[in-house]
Amino acid sequence: FEQSPWIVADVAQARPFPSCTSLHDALVAVIERAGTERQVALIRAHPDLVGRAALAGTLTRESTGEQLAAGLDPGRLTPDDIMRFQELNAAYQSRFGFPFVICAREHTKETILAAFAARVANDRATEIATALTEIGNICWYRLNDVVQC
Repeated sequence: FEQSPWIVADVAQARPFPSCTSLHDALVAVIERAGTERQVALIRAHPDLVGRAALAGTLTRESTGEQLAAGLDPGRLTPDDIMRFQELNAAYQSRFGFPFVICAREHTKETILAAFAARVANDRATEIATALTEIGNICWYRLNDVVQC
């Protein structure tokens, strides 16, 4: 979880977990019962897609790999692509007060752009729930990266 060690800390005392699925379920349960303020803080801890951190090369190793896997390599995107992502990020952030979060490993540049367009029409509560689901998906992949599941 991006800059959010409180989630793992909350389930640490429940170790050992019988499976990766049970660990993942416990982590997601922490997020679900966290309350809206803490949930939004978790969403805000995520970087913009093709945002300042990506362009500056300061994303976490995990986020960098995930964005690259989705075809969001700032070195390969056109200036128009980069500008489009920046515009979408700004519009989304302005509407919801947090960054657009999507599990990049499950998408391509084109499907991410389509998701931006579709999700900006949602209400804030729906977007919080959607972003949290996406964070759960990101967690699953990252968990599988570090633990043999």
